Amino acid sequence: AMVDNVFPSFQVPKVDKIVVNCGIGEAAQNAKGLDAAINDLALITGQRPVKTRARNSVATFKIREGQPLGIAVTLRGKIMYSFLDRVINLGLPRTRDFQGLSISSFDGNGNFNIGIKDQTVFPELKSGFGTPRGMDVCISTTAKTDQEGQKLLALMGMPFREGVENTQIVRKKKLKSHHFDAKSKGRGDRARK
Repeated sequence: AMVDNVFPSFQVPKVDKIVVNCGIGEAAQNAKGLDAAINDLALITGQRPVKTRARNSVATFKIREGQPLGIAVTLRGKIMYSFLDRVINLGLPRTRDFQGLSISSFDGNGNFNIGIKDQTVFPELKSGFGTPRGMDVCISTTAKTDQEGQKLLALMGMPFREGVENTQIVRKKKLKSHHFDAKSKGRGDRARK
């Protein structure tokens, strides 16, 4: 019933898919590290990830074409919802110094990105094992705008930081160059006296 008031009934946006990405850096070079990363991500998401490979070679970064650079998993349906639920109710609340998510992490088309620095916020993983691996969670929604996407995710319990950003954005736009000149002149006069 709550959803009906927020969206016109014919176009309620929904979460379409969630892509979880995990760049594994050094671990890509050794099979053991790669397997460990794959198993961790499979435990967290409930689905076995695929390796993402380098499209071209980049000599500076010692990257050969076709070399595994990371792992990714695309979640849909039930698995996706249960993962989202665990991100919202387990992963984020257990993140150290968690202040709420910034709404500026929307991409302009209603899709939202969350960077999780340390996967051990998920209880499936034993913490303190190896290096803390981070992951990117990209939530694709059918929302047309970021506002719709935010409403949708907020209704699902996504912990956004309360309206701090909105006010700042508005304020920034209003400042014109002459505001700054006046300020600097004022300061100069005071200093001279």
